[in-house]
Amino acid sequence: MSKRGKRKSRETVDLLIVNANELVTLASSSQKPRIGKQMKELGIIHDGAIAIRDGRIVAVGKTSSITGSFKAGNVISANGKTVLPGFIDPHTHLVFAGSREDEFQMRIEGASYLEILNAGGGILRTVTDTRKTSVERLVDTCMEKLDIMLLHGTTTVEAKSGYGLTTKDELKILEVIRRVNQLHTVDIVATFLGAHAVPPEYKGNTQGYVNLIVDDMLPKVTEKVLAEFCDVFCERGVFNLEQSKRILVNAKECGLKAKIHADEMSLLGGAELAADVGAVSAEHLLFSSIDGFQAMAAKDTIAVLLPAAAFSLMMGRYPDARLMIDLNVPVALGTDHNPSCLVESMQLIVAFACHFMRLTPDEAITAATINAAHALGKAHDIGSLEVGKRADVVVLDMPNHKFLGHHFGMNLVDKVVKNGRIVVDKEIGPSGIVHLEG
Repeated sequence: MSKRGKRKSRETVDLLIVNANELVTLASSSQKPRIGKQMKELGIIHDGAIAIRDGRIVAVGKTSSITGSFKAGNVISANGKTVLPGFIDPHTHLVFAGSREDEFQMRIEGASYLEILNAGGGILRTVTDTRKTSVERLVDTCMEKLDIMLLHGTTTVEAKSGYGLTTKDELKILEVIRRVNQLHTVDIVATFLGAHAVPPEYKGNTQGYVNLIVDDMLPKVTEKVLAEFCDVFCERGVFNLEQSKRILVNAKECGLKAKIHADEMSLLGGAELAADVGAVSAEHLLFSSIDGFQAMAAKDTIAVLLPAAAFSLMMGRYPDARLMIDLNVPVALGTDHNPSCLVESMQLIVAFACHFMRLTPDEAITAATINAAHALGKAHDIGSLEVGKRADVVVLDMPNHKFLGHHFGMNLVDKVVKNGRIVVDKEIGPSGIVHLEG
């Protein structure tokens, strides 16, 4: 028999990505989020390749090995480029109406976040605008934002409610999230954040509003299966520790997992509370204590850090990410996309994390992919390039992973693959969008 006759027949797959200068897999045998030195372990394969079939990854390895075993009618050459898991944004306030650019000038002139809020601006202004906006209009604006996120390589986002602050309007926002999740290519994980602020109707009666959340909102949210998580803005002048704990404990009893906006404006003990209630994540953490970080580390509570929020609020400080990593707190990154922090690009968030919080590019990539997946309870399915996982992949026009954060202020995406389909391709024209149906 000839040598040709002995050659192993190649298996047919839907898509091959080949010749990646760096294929950043983030593969690991651990089922836990990365901590400490693990955050620098990217699992890089030089001249790497991926085989994809039915929306899932079926093989990862050197290009010679993958092309020797698989063939496909659709092949992406990533020659000279870096391939990563799709970015995961674990903290957004996606659904809102109106804009607050005038508050940008107020912050420049020295007004604080809570001063703006107490004057009827901030969250409360957006609540007014969102309440009077139709579901259809909210869906349209969310679709536009997700287009931008996808073009910048984000394939999964978390979206919080919180700009309704009545039962009817919180349910409306969560229904918008559900509808957009059905329509758009980007996957959305929904979080109920009725405890985002005290609405004008309950001014001076925070306890009464907490009662409404616990007795009316939470049962209806869970009855309609509109959210996976419940979040609380635990902060001085908003919801105190006792009120926050009551909401989160009741949410867990209703079957929702807990998240918490913690210690963003002051040291209140939100990090400790997150650990105490078994929250999946605590978010912001600008003023948290060492005790709080140690409590989070002991419970594997993920720190979702939001450098663009601190940047946009002009607070002059950022979360102490280096201390958190030293204390073995798992760290993730998110945009905190909201009316006062208008950013859609996780690439920029990686740059901010490197420049302002001194994360290395490998740590920031871990935080924006696999650890972000853990913050959404989805790490079994997304966040790394491993056999069996969903084929959510971004091809970046850069020679290695260290350029992410180093080269910032522009979109480095060449292609995005979502569920095994090419959904963004910069070669097709200015928009790059191939299709956006869900």
